[in-house]
Amino acid sequence: MTGTIDARPVRTQHAVAAVRPESDRSVGELVHDATEQLSLLARQEVALAKEELAAKGRRMGRGGGLLGAAGAVAYVGVFALAGTAVAALALVLPVWAAALIVTGALFAIAGVLALTGRAQLRRAGPPKPQEALGSVKADVEELKERAHHR
Repeated sequence: MTGTIDARPVRTQHAVAAVRPESDRSVGELVHDATEQLSLLARQEVALAKEELAAKGRRMGRGGGLLGAAGAVAYVGVFALAGTAVAALALVLPVWAAALIVTGALFAIAGVLALTGRAQLRRAGPPKPQEALGSVKADVEELKERAHHR
C-alpha cells in the first residue's frame, strides 16, 4: 500500500494507523505522526513557558509594589523628620520627642517594606522560563538519542 493514496476519511485512516504495527505503516504516516507529536510538544512547551513567566511577573509586581510603598512611606518620613526638627526648635522637649518617635516608626516601617520587597525581587529570579528551557533541552536530548538508535 506504500505510495498509494488512501481514499478513506482521515479519521478512518488514523484509526487504522493506530491499529497497525509501526512496521506496516508508511514513511508518510510516520512522518505525519512525528510532525503532529512535535507540534503538540512545542505547544506544551510554550504553555509551560507562559505560565512560568506569568508567575515570575506576579512575584516581581508584588516586590515592585512593596518597594514603591517603602518609598512613599520614606517620603512621608522625611516630612515627619522636618516637622520634628521644627518642633524641637520651637518647644524644647515634649512635642519634638513625640514627633521623633513617630518619625522613627515611619522609617522602621519603610525599612521593613524595603527588605520585604527586595526579598520578593530576589526570589523571582531572572525573567526567563528556566523550567521550560530545561524541559526543551531534555526533549532535544531525547530526540537525539532516538535518532542515533535507528
